[in-house]
Amino acid sequence: MKQIGDMTPDVLGVDDNGHEVKRSDFPGKTIALYFYPKDSTPGCTAEACNLRDNYQELLDKGYQVIGVSVDSAASHQKFRAKNELPFPLIADTDHKLVEEFGVWGEKTLAGRKYMGTFRTTFIIAPDGRVERVIGPKVIKTKDHAAQILA
Repeated sequence: MKQIGDMTPDVLGVDDNGHEVKRSDFPGKTIALYFYPKDSTPGCTAEACNLRDNYQELLDKGYQVIGVSVDSAASHQKFRAKNELPFPLIADTDHKLVEEFGVWGEKTLAGRKYMGTFRTTFIIAPDGRVERVIGPKVIKTKDHAAQILA
């Protein structure tokens, strides 16, 4: 997993509208790059809606929110439209970003093992370095914006 001080790539991926998303698209902004497991699931919807509801405050404090999951662009478009999400969602269908950031791995649910994304948020300073990591065990989906702003 990327650690504090690690450099992040400029090109982050392609969003649900087919646009390339780059760190350099947001000069002077601190990026809250949040990785989540799956569109339209209860926890992921709660997290996205909490970020949506606090989006203006995040912007006012110098943050740009960018979501990432391995879902398709079509899935992201439905998720964004249904929940009126104002921030980009990267469709990391080739798992390039989840693997580069170290958030893809084996998970267990009801005794079944499978590969998936560990819910993790990386706070990336304007110079491209990881400033803070909010890991899967501490993220509160219904209050995630407050954790970013803390």
